[in-house]
Amino acid sequence: MSNRRPRDPNCLFCRIVAGELPSTKVAETDDLLAIRDIAPRAPTHVLILARDHIPSAADLDAADGPMLGRTFELAASIARDEGIAEAGYRIVTNVGEWGGQTVPHLHFHLMGGRSMSWPPG
Repeated sequence: MSNRRPRDPNCLFCRIVAGELPSTKVAETDDLLAIRDIAPRAPTHVLILARDHIPSAADLDAADGPMLGRTFELAASIARDEGIAEAGYRIVTNVGEWGGQTVPHLHFHLMGGRSMSWPPG
């Protein structure tokens, strides 16, 4: 488990993690929840959410290292299950408004199933 930061009752992703709002669950662990993105940007677009309320990657510290390792382990497992591991996929997290973050809760986008361009935008 991570640092056990308290849930934010006004946070969309905290409410999804708590089961208060519907989502299509892909996978879960003690400290992560993976769901389908409701506005996918690729044939496979899964969000991997921290169960704790962490506003962004800028708020992580050394104690979050194990959770981050499990995040990438879960992403690789989902990519295999979704059939995108061999061709390749993208994992991204956005930080702040200029970084494209629209929900202030740590989450990673796992996208694949098509060729990705660079730079992303």
